[in-house]
Amino acid sequence: MKLSKKGEYALRSLINLGIAAEVGRSLVQVSELADNEQLPVKFLEQIMQALKEAGFVQSARGKFGGYRLAKPANKITIGSVVRLIDGPLAPIGCVSQTAYEKCTCPDEEHCGLRMLMLDVRNAIAGILDRYTLADVVDVTLRKLRRNGVPLPFSPEAKSAPPIRRLARHSRRSARHARSPRLDAAEGVLHQLLPDYTI
Repeated sequence: MKLSKKGEYALRSLINLGIAAEVGRSLVQVSELADNEQLPVKFLEQIMQALKEAGFVQSARGKFGGYRLAKPANKITIGSVVRLIDGPLAPIGCVSQTAYEKCTCPDEEHCGLRMLMLDVRNAIAGILDRYTLADVVDVTLRKLRRNGVPLPFSPEAKSAPPIRRLARHSRRSARHARSPRLDAAEGVLHQLLPDYTI
């Protein structure tokens, strides 16, 4: 399973709508969502329409309109959003729970590759279906607060330096630096379950 750009943008936008709700914003315009995450507005509008049709977000029209979550963040699993946008979680069709496809293997029942890919599918689904948007929003807010970063869509964020300028600077310095190594402690699972290991 590889998350597409469309899936990534959908999840990032939903997380931002969850953060906005936590800081007291009832509606967020698509242009604000796009600007906050440096996403293409037209593409994001299409994604938000798909999320609306699936019942994840609601919209209000007009000058002060925008989007909000259509249901509580703790009722939206990450897996349900990924399946909506990118389809099945299974790496091959013969292990999919929602879109099974017979494979070319002559003995599917005893296929070692199928057994391995079933474990991969179960691991992915186990994580994405266990955690909700509320879990990710909570961890994100805790980390932002811990690091003293103004919360997006809050009054303090308006007085902070524009993200675009900060991102441009970090991209320039990133060209001359190596890719940062990720620490397992930075993941959502570790934040929610410190003793969790894969």
